Amino acid sequence: MFVLPSKKRAMKIDIIIAYVQRYEFGHEYDFVPPITGIHLAAITPAEHTVAVYHQQVDRINTQTDADLIAISFFSGFAMAAYALAVEFRKRGKTVVAGGPHVTYCQAEALEYFDAIVTGEAESAWLQLLKDAAVGQLKQVYTGGPCDMKDLPTPRYDLLPNKFFIRKVIQATRGCPFSCSFCTVPSLNPGFRLRPVKDVLRDAGYDQFDYWWQRKVVWFWDDNLTIKRPYIRELLQGMIPLKKWWLTQASMDIAKDPELLDLMKASGCIGVFLGIESFGIDSLADANKRQNKIANYSAAVKAIRRRGIAVMAGFIAGFDHDDEQSIVHMADQLMEIGIDVPFLSIMTPFRGTPIYHTLRQEGRIMDDRNWNYYNGYNVAFTPKKIDADQLLQAHRTLWKKSFSPWYAGKRILRGLFTLRRGAFLLSLFMNSFYSYKRVRKNYPIDMTQRHNIVKAVEPVPRFEHGVLA
Repeated sequence: MFVLPSKKRAMKIDIIIAYVQRYEFGHEYDFVPPITGIHLAAITPAEHTVAVYHQQVDRINTQTDADLIAISFFSGFAMAAYALAVEFRKRGKTVVAGGPHVTYCQAEALEYFDAIVTGEAESAWLQLLKDAAVGQLKQVYTGGPCDMKDLPTPRYDLLPNKFFIRKVIQATRGCPFSCSFCTVPSLNPGFRLRPVKDVLRDAGYDQFDYWWQRKVVWFWDDNLTIKRPYIRELLQGMIPLKKWWLTQASMDIAKDPELLDLMKASGCIGVFLGIESFGIDSLADANKRQNKIANYSAAVKAIRRRGIAVMAGFIAGFDHDDEQSIVHMADQLMEIGIDVPFLSIMTPFRGTPIYHTLRQEGRIMDDRNWNYYNGYNVAFTPKKIDADQLLQAHRTLWKKSFSPWYAGKRILRGLFTLRRGAFLLSLFMNSFYSYKRVRKNYPIDMTQRHNIVKAVEPVPRFEHGVLA
């Protein structure tokens, strides 16, 4: 147990969302923030003073006078989180951490942090704060599935204007599917719903500086539309708010014309679909059996017929992928009508079935640090091609997909087929990525810049100060 002086008092808390730059020159614009920081700030008791910082857009002040530092991060950003922890602990700060990486790499994380929260933070956060305030901080807090009732509105007032969209909301948590590359089934078990009235309250929050920040609602859900009675009630309530909203959903929504019509009526401008691959064997590898390749085009058309933009995720690096099939995806996604593609490389995150499979097969590249786990680099040995061939095939796919020609075709197609908000979404995001392409602001190749954030040694517990 890590013991602090036993004196209860109000604390100043800095919540930090760690980040590692993923493009050569960084982002020209920062589109949407994670919800974690502003959500934890909202459930923090009023006697404490809390600030939220996103390393993606904020300069982190390691000279802060905060009593408690809380850092949240994914595996791809672990090196940055560890570096921050070392700097804060050198200055005598108490540093705690949570997030997917911490949950699955507890022993490693405990070398850098005074305490960690595993699983969902909400159910453990208040106890951690109580213990910290009286000087009795434990090393590990285990968070269970969160009760989604009575969650307060996220602290949008703590978000900087540097994020283009600021109104991020979570209406549901969990996903009924078990994709082999995804941590959600183990990190967020089950499928839970927030009361519709609470979600509508958050969607109606309008204390933002710019009209688009008031207009656009980004549902930070893994699969919003699973429970049909719930989503219908929610969308009926969204209609009078007159917002534009986006979310992630399963392709089966295309088979529900009544739902699609309601999505249109309630202001939906974009849906993200996890299509992942055009290969039958690759979909089987991903345990993505709910996706049927023959239905891709019809599903996209059904959604776009309502003027809704289709964003879609594609993953390169399944065992049946080769260079040709990866690069060919650029043409395939154009053919089926995708408005905005998201192109990543298979990443074997801890806590996923694909990680366990690759570990058993001896294919995890242990010489590659956490900087390789950012979705744009290779951290395992592919089956049909080597790691460099996979990386280069992905880069060719990325460059082709976001060339001015391909991006321009998607924008022009949307001009005549998408509703106003959806077209603006397509225009903004295709321009965003195409501008990177023109500037040669490519995803960073970590084999060339593997020390973009250098590994640091943890500060032993006896060498750093304690909460006074």
